[in-house]
Amino acid sequence: MPAVTMLNAEGQEAGTLELNERVFGRQGGEAVVHRALVTELANARQGTASTKTRGEVSGGGAKPWRQKGTGRARHGSRRSPIWTHGGTVFGPKPRDYTQHINKKEKHAAMMYALSARLAEGAITVVDALNLPEPKTKQMASLLGRLNVEGKALVLLPEPDEAVRRASANLPNVRLRVAPNVPIREVLWADKIVATAEALRRLEENLAR
Repeated sequence: MPAVTMLNAEGQEAGTLELNERVFGRQGGEAVVHRALVTELANARQGTASTKTRGEVSGGGAKPWRQKGTGRARHGSRRSPIWTHGGTVFGPKPRDYTQHINKKEKHAAMMYALSARLAEGAITVVDALNLPEPKTKQMASLLGRLNVEGKALVLLPEPDEAVRRASANLPNVRLRVAPNVPIREVLWADKIVATAEALRRLEENLAR
């Protein structure tokens, strides 16, 4: 059964936390992780990009000049795709990018991703995240004591307004409440800082 050292808010050892091997002890799974990531990113797309074809651009009804006798190339419309301000050929139109993934497959992907991050040493477990005041410098100082550098994903067991406000102005810090964690952020973060209770909630949700 995987075990990790648990730290306190000062960055000192505060015990050991045993993790569910089914969730944090997996190997491989690159294909299912990739599928879950692609599905998540696709479902986040708005699909509202839209361009106008030559039939939708305003104007272009009159022939620019007569067919013959000018010495210039023949043209029938100022809104031809080869003209400036003309229509767009094969441009994007509003569409639905939604993809589907089974719940078991989605959960398996998250377990493989968490296992890989744990094996890399990218998960830091703390006994609790309590800030004396909701200040950015308090959160930055806490992450510094935990030796967290670069992009950080902070996992909490429940919403915490003080932590939310303290991390809002830190561009490389993202805050999530377990078990609602996007797999793209698990893979994005250089370091995942999670409370013991947040990991327990993840385990309960994934190991069902």
